[in-house]
Amino acid sequence: MARFKKFGLIAAPALALVALSGCTTGFKANVARFQQLPAPAGQSYTVVADDPRLAGGLEFAHYADLVGQRLAQTGYVAASDPARADLIVRVAYDVDNGREKVRSTGFGGGYGSAWGPWGGGFGGRWGRPWGYGFYDPWLFGGGGFNDVSSYTVYTSDLSLKIDRAADNRRLFEGKASAQSLSNKLTYLVPNLIDVMFTNFPGQSGEDVKVTLPPEKKG
Repeated sequence: MARFKKFGLIAAPALALVALSGCTTGFKANVARFQQLPAPAGQSYTVVADDPRLAGGLEFAHYADLVGQRLAQTGYVAASDPARADLIVRVAYDVDNGREKVRSTGFGGGYGSAWGPWGGGFGGRWGRPWGYGFYDPWLFGGGGFNDVSSYTVYTSDLSLKIDRAADNRRLFEGKASAQSLSNKLTYLVPNLIDVMFTNFPGQSGEDVKVTLPPEKKG
């Protein structure tokens, strides 16, 4: 039996990796936008932190520059004097502490149809079928053991608001949020900015889903 338990310990993590492989191809982002923006015609803008905790930092300045680049591509112009900007662009971002997800995989002896869609295994000298696959003895009622793998899913979000400086009228509100296996803002925020500016400014009231690319390794 030790031989098969050893095999189960190797197979279970491999099965967990297969189950999680979908997560490595990217993660889903939801984007909601409301807008009454006039067509871009050279209006000037300045980007400020909508969260006071982000203001003044080099990291925020980097992300503000990315937002500015996307606005410039759309047809707006960075204000030479922020105090005279036509548009005030307010940006905030965050990532939570994550939630643990648990997957159960295992290898063990089942009773009859304990293997469900796998339909049992091979007849062994112990006089009962065995096999391998996703197996839960508490669910199926068979004997065996379970291997449990866990991972953490993080939720990140980016908000973008644009006000007309002359009267503080809100012209645009957008929020992009995503779940991923990464909590690195240096990876998340640029991707969420890209999502926010996909087909910008979009249709008012739309709620769209976008897939972000996986995090680069190395």
